[in-house]
Amino acid sequence: MKFSIVFDNYIANEKLESFWGFSCVINDYFLFDTGSNGRALVRNIAKMGFDINEFKYLFISHPHWDHIGGIDSIVDVNRKMSLILPNSLSKLYIKDLKTLSRETIVVDSSPKKLFGSFYTTGVMEPIGEQSLVIDEGEFSVVVTGCAHPGIVNIVKRAIEMLGKPVLYALGGFHLMRSSEAAIIETISELKNLGVEYVTPTHCSGDIAIEMFKEAYGENYIPGGVGRVIEF
Repeated sequence: MKFSIVFDNYIANEKLESFWGFSCVINDYFLFDTGSNGRALVRNIAKMGFDINEFKYLFISHPHWDHIGGIDSIVDVNRKMSLILPNSLSKLYIKDLKTLSRETIVVDSSPKKLFGSFYTTGVMEPIGEQSLVIDEGEFSVVVTGCAHPGIVNIVKRAIEMLGKPVLYALGGFHLMRSSEAAIIETISELKNLGVEYVTPTHCSGDIAIEMFKEAYGENYIPGGVGRVIEF
């Protein structure tokens, strides 16, 4: 698996633009979320060597501005993608997007297989957020937008879905307003669940990121726009 972070409020490559939000390209053809600024996203994608016309799927985690801001910029270039949308998006917005894509899959609260090794947790509350689960055989990988339902709850859902451990979790963990005690508890629970590698970024918060780095040591993988992670 290859994860290329093309939008993030943390920076791994100074040549790229950084704003609040998150987006990453998975295996060169699957776009997860679109950040908050479509024009910056398009420029970052090009600078990282990707062609938007080659993307086959666009997965949107939840309806917050910092994850959907670049949708229009992407579908204006490529209308052949399959869009995988949470039903928490505005019904009118979903209706419009259906006219701009080859296929639109609207996800409800039920976990489901999307295609191949890619699954959705289904829309979880609060906010109405879905996360991506990738089946890697003996283990799975979880990618989150903001983890509003709680990163621990998302990992538990993934384990229940596939009956195998989540080895790696990547994305926003939504811990920026959490106390140190709550972060310690989250780290402990993730380790107890078998999560061996982590990339907390975006809304995870500076304190939480440092605490994950200390707790996971060499198994902490930094994020930031421009980061390419081959796992």
